[in-house]
Amino acid sequence: MADLKNIGDSLAAQFRGLNGRHPGLWPIAPRLLCAAGVFVGVVALGWVAYWDGQMEELSRGEQEELKLKEEYKTKFQQAINLEALRKQKEQVAEFVATLEKQLPSKAEMDALLSDINQAGLGRGLQFELFKPGQVEVKDYYAELPISIKVSGNYHDIGAFTSDVANLPRIVTLNNLSVITGKDGTLNLDATAKTFRYLDRDEVEEQRKIAAAKKAKDAPKPALKAEKGGHK
Repeated sequence: MADLKNIGDSLAAQFRGLNGRHPGLWPIAPRLLCAAGVFVGVVALGWVAYWDGQMEELSRGEQEELKLKEEYKTKFQQAINLEALRKQKEQVAEFVATLEKQLPSKAEMDALLSDINQAGLGRGLQFELFKPGQVEVKDYYAELPISIKVSGNYHDIGAFTSDVANLPRIVTLNNLSVITGKDGTLNLDATAKTFRYLDRDEVEEQRKIAAAKKAKDAPKPALKAEKGGHK
């Protein structure tokens, strides 16, 4: 205990009377403590001024590395499955081509309307209304609604709807309403919708319309005020 007390007194004595003396003349203990303080200050200043930004950049680099690794894994899996993806693409193209064949062209629409009419007449139905409506043009196809009113017995109307569904071209029956007439026959009121693909000129026209609409809806740049007044 006496030795510790002597050591403490010796260290305390080294910190006495430092005011006015050059740091180079200080005893060893104050000089070491001053050097440690300077070192800590330099480290803190370096962290704030330089190393902190370097650590953030390192963190961003690590995140970018993880992102690139994930992209590499994805592309590697795609490369492994490239042949299967090509076959799948061919299957999709064949499926789309099959669907396109079910859509009549503009020139074939009259024949399709005749097929729908003949499907009803072939079942002995009486047409009270068969009126094609206004063609509605979409991006890549056109839709033609047809208002239909037919009368007949239950089995003939059922067979007619089945015949329409089995036409080689796509035809759907919508908004069906069946009521019983005074003579016991059934009256079918429906809207048949058929679709056709657009020819090249019509597709190009739809693209121009879409481009014009996009340009119209785009925000216009604000006009800059002219500097200076009139002379």
